Amino acid sequence: MDAQVYSKYPVKWQERFAFLDAHGAPGTSTYKEAFKALPFMQRIKIGSSILAFLFGPIYFFILGLWRKALVGLALTVASFVIAFILYAVLGPENRSADFISRMLGLALTLIYAGTANYAYYLKEVKGQDSWNFFEGLRM
Repeated sequence: MDAQVYSKYPVKWQERFAFLDAHGAPGTSTYKEAFKALPFMQRIKIGSSILAFLFGPIYFFILGLWRKALVGLALTVASFVIAFILYAVLGPENRSADFISRMLGLALTLIYAGTANYAYYLKEVKGQDSWNFFEGLRM
């Protein structure tokens, strides 16, 4: 796609969309090579979303990614249930239950941050809006 199509978006999204158009999906070899060549702050800007890290499903709903937001919200609720069960079984004074529940929460917020930009690109540029919450993770 050319730059005129992106002109309705803020500059940060124009840069992200142009990078994804040029180098493909996260996880592909061309993306990885181009991503490694970027300066550190540019990698942060293209590869993750601070707003998605902070606000999770709310940010996904705002972007119009309601399918992924619902799946992410379900995973968040599931992690709360797992944490509740751990606290009930092991007791609130057990540090293992606390550590596991915190790591579950951190993992989810990192997944939100790492997938938001590519999910929005797929929706806006490619016209794809799937239920796959993990689409676009760089593994």
